[in-house]
Amino acid sequence: MTSVVLYNQINPFPRTHFSFPMLKDFPAEICWSVKHKLRSGKQENGHLKKVRTGVAGGLQAELSESGSGCRPPEKKLRVMVAGGGIGGLVFALAAKRKGFEVVVFEKDLSAVRGEGQYRGPIQIQSNALAALEAIDMDVAEEVMCAGCITGDRINGLVDGISGSWYVKFDTFTPAVERGLPVTRVISRMTLQEILARAVGSDTIMNESNVVDFVDNGEKVTVKLENGQCYEGDVLVGADGIWSKVRKNLFGPTEAVYSGYTCYTGIADFVPADIDTVGYRVFLGHKQYFVSSDVGGGKMQWYAFHNESPGGIDVPKGRKERLLKLFEGWCDNVIDLLLATDEDAILRRDIYDRTPIFTWGKGHVTLLGDSVHAMQPNLGQGGCMAIEDGYQLALELDKAWRQSVETGSPIDIASSLKRYENARKVRVAIIHGLARMAAMMASTYKAYLGVGLGPLSFLTKYKIPHPGRIGGRIFIDVAMPLMLSWVLGGNGSKLEGRVLHCRLSDKASDELRRWFKDNDALERALDADWVLLPVEGSTSASETIFLSRDEKKPCIIGSVPPHANSPGVSITVPSQQVSEMHARISYKDGAFFLTDLRSEHGTWISDNEGRRYRLTPNFPTRLRPTDVIEFGSNKVAFRVKAMKIQRKRTPNEDETKALQALRAASDLSRVELLRLLKRRMRFSKVNLASYMLLGSDK
Repeated sequence: MTSVVLYNQINPFPRTHFSFPMLKDFPAEICWSVKHKLRSGKQENGHLKKVRTGVAGGLQAELSESGSGCRPPEKKLRVMVAGGGIGGLVFALAAKRKGFEVVVFEKDLSAVRGEGQYRGPIQIQSNALAALEAIDMDVAEEVMCAGCITGDRINGLVDGISGSWYVKFDTFTPAVERGLPVTRVISRMTLQEILARAVGSDTIMNESNVVDFVDNGEKVTVKLENGQCYEGDVLVGADGIWSKVRKNLFGPTEAVYSGYTCYTGIADFVPADIDTVGYRVFLGHKQYFVSSDVGGGKMQWYAFHNESPGGIDVPKGRKERLLKLFEGWCDNVIDLLLATDEDAILRRDIYDRTPIFTWGKGHVTLLGDSVHAMQPNLGQGGCMAIEDGYQLALELDKAWRQSVETGSPIDIASSLKRYENARKVRVAIIHGLARMAAMMASTYKAYLGVGLGPLSFLTKYKIPHPGRIGGRIFIDVAMPLMLSWVLGGNGSKLEGRVLHCRLSDKASDELRRWFKDNDALERALDADWVLLPVEGSTSASETIFLSRDEKKPCIIGSVPPHANSPGVSITVPSQQVSEMHARISYKDGAFFLTDLRSEHGTWISDNEGRRYRLTPNFPTRLRPTDVIEFGSNKVAFRVKAMKIQRKRTPNEDETKALQALRAASDLSRVELLRLLKRRMRFSKVNLASYMLLGSDK
C-alpha cells in the first residue's frame, strides 16, 4: 500500500492538509470522490452495511472451513445501561450498531420529550463529532445539520470590563488539518431526541431508576427503584455525577465543589459581531461570563460567581442580582442580561469529581460524568462521554470477535479493563485542564490593585497586572498545542472513519487575518452604528443613526446647517454645542469623529476609562462603547454597534428568494416556477410578479 497526500481545498489556510492512505490501484473515480465530496448519509450507510455483511459472511465461512468446530453465537451480549443522558445514549447507539442487545434504564425521559425546563445547548467539539461519525454517519449528519457552527469564527478570552481581546482561540485549523468536523453548538434536548430516536423507543425504559445491582461473575442483575429486576451480561453506569452505580461499586464519595455557582440563560439577542465571533469568555476577578451563539437568533450565556454552595435567590431576583454583580462590565455582557427573561435564568452550583484509576469491577463499568465529571470551562464534559461510548462499544466488540475466533468464552472483565486503560489518561489530562481553565478565568486581574482592598486605588493608574502579561504569553504558546491534542488526539482510535472536511464547515477567507489583526476584525462588523443618549444627559434626547455612505457625513451643531451643506445634519440645542460643532464620517469600514474647532470641545471616554479632548480638525476613530460629549456631559452619547431587525413584508422576502433561486439556477422561468409550485407555497401575486424578473432563457 502506498500513501498519498490529499490537500484539503475547503480550508482557507493553504498550509492545511492531511494524509490519507490509499491503495495504489484504487479506481480514479473513488479517489476523486474521497478527495472532493462525500456521499449522502444514506448512501454512505448503505455502503457500510454491505461491507459489514460481507465481513460477517466471510468470517463465518472462514470459521466453518477451518474445522475449529465453533460457531458464533446467534446473539451477542445483553448490555444494560443505567442512564439515558447523552453519554448513555451514545454508548447504546454504538453497542447496537455493533450488534449487541441493549436496554437503557432512564428515570425521567421528560428532557428527551421536551417537557419541563429547557436546559440549554451543549457544545459538541470536533473530537466528539468525529466519534459520532465513526459510530453512525447518519446520526452524526443529523446532529451536525441541527447544530450551529461556532468553530468557523473567532473564539477566545476578553477583558470583562473593556471587552478588549485577551487571547483568541483557533478551533478551526486543528479540526480541518486532521479531517475532523468543525465544532458546533446544539440544543441538548434536540441532541437527546436525535440519539433516542436512533437508539429506538423499544430500547429505552422510562421511569426506570437503577438503585442497586448484583454481579455474580457470570451475569449482572440490576434492581430498579420500583422493585423490578433485570438481568444482563454487562452493566454500564452512565447515570451522572451523582451515580448510584458508582456508589454501589466504590462506596459513597463526595463530589468536589468548584467554588462557583453558575447562572445560565438564553436570550433572543443577536450581537453586532455574530458573523465573526462564535463564543467569548469575559474575564474578571472571582467571576467570569461566557456567551455563545446557538443559532436561530439566540445567545446562550453562563455567569460564574465565586461563593459558597447552596445559595438561594429571592423570588424573581436573579436578573437583578446579576446586573449588580456585573455592573460596569462591557456592553456585550450587560446587553445579554437585559435581553434575558427572568424566568429563563437558571442557577446551579458547579461540582466535579477527582479522577480515579479504577472505573469498574467485574462486568460493571462507568462512563461519562459518573466517573469523570468535570467543570464546563473547556466544553469537553459531554465530548468525553461520547468518546467513552465509542471506545467501550469497540472493546466489547473486539472481545466478542476474539471469542468467536478462538472458541473460548468472552472475557468481559478484560475488555472493560482495556476500555479503562484506553480512556483514563486522556480523560484525566482534560479534567485537569478544565480545572486550570476555571482557575485562570476567575483569578484574572487586568490592572494592579484589583482585589487588593486598601490598595485598589492603584487601578486608576491602569498599570497592567504582571499576571495578565505572563498569562497571555503562556496561553499564546500553550493553547494551540492543547487544542490540537484535545480536538485531534483521539482520532487515531476511530477505526474505519474516513478523514474528510465538509463544504458547510468552510470558514471566511478572512479568518486567519482576524486572528492576528483586531482592527480588521472590528472593521468586519456588519452592523448598524448608532449614538444613544446617555442617561442623565438632558440635551441629548434622540438616537442618532450613523450612515455608511462616505459621501454623507453626519454634522452635529446647535442650529440647522446651510441648505447646501453635504451630509446629514443633527441639531442639538445646547449652549455648550457650537453652531458647527463636529462631523462623523465613514471610511474603509470605520467611523471617525472630527471636532470642527468648537468652543467647548468634543470629548471621548473609551472602554479603558480614559477621557480626552479631541484635537480640532483631526479625525479620531470611534469604537463601540465610546462615550462622546459635545461640549459638556449634558450632551453625551454612547456609541453602539447593533443588529437592528428591519421589518419586511412576506412578499418582499418571497421575491428575494425567487430572485436568488433564479440567479443560482440554469432553469428557465417556467421550469423554475413549476418546481416552486411543487415545493413551496408562494402567493399568486408573487408568482405572477416573478414572471417579470429578467428575461426568459
